[in-house]
Amino acid sequence: MGAGKISGIYLENGAMFDDVEVVACADLLVERAEEQARAYGVQKACGPDELLADPEVEIVLNLTVPAVHAGVSLAALEAGKHVYTEKPLAVGREDGRRMLKVAADRGLLIGCAPDTFLGGGLQTCRKVMDEGIIGEPVAATAVMMTHGPEDWHPNPDFFYQPGAGPMFDMGPYYLTALTTLLGPVRRVTGSARVTFPRRQVTSKPLSGTTITVNTPTHVAGVMDFEGGAVGTLVTSFDVWSEEHSR
Repeated sequence: MGAGKISGIYLENGAMFDDVEVVACADLLVERAEEQARAYGVQKACGPDELLADPEVEIVLNLTVPAVHAGVSLAALEAGKHVYTEKPLAVGREDGRRMLKVAADRGLLIGCAPDTFLGGGLQTCRKVMDEGIIGEPVAATAVMMTHGPEDWHPNPDFFYQPGAGPMFDMGPYYLTALTTLLGPVRRVTGSARVTFPRRQVTSKPLSGTTITVNTPTHVAGVMDFEGGAVGTLVTSFDVWSEEHSR
């Protein structure tokens, strides 16, 4: 569900697994679903309602824009489908809790990206820490600072709307790594701002257009982990370049 830019890598990787069969591509713009279906050999392209009504569909991969993740995922769950969604699970906590409850009540599975904690790098770090090789972790720092996607993404407006911005877009990768290695967080403190209220697009095909920013574009936070470690996380779309370790 959702045949935008990110769908390509999912369709490409999905073809590598014998136990995964993509039976349909759906999008509000059916022609976009048709384009991806042709490119990746998917037999059916349709609108969202038709996909949810298809009895052959067991699980819905939600690749829509962040602002509608909750609505699309809830509709899929209510149609009796399992769900795997791109980040974020939802824009608001209450929507997220509702989705988890509906899934549990219906005996359905719901998962959310990123799955990067399963990669070799983080699993190696986890093994090193679990075996006490580096001693007790004291603190962690994660930094993601760039000048935003308006110079490379073909349709970057959604990055600057509620549910996106640097924290919702890239923060989950870092938070997933930190909580995998250090455990749950008991307290957070943060501050955020919008540095440039309007952004000019330089990527094609929308070069020269302007985006009105409706979500924070520089977010800084401190996390107190239950195990005692302190974490610092900064994400920004307002910095041209930086050399912090990541």
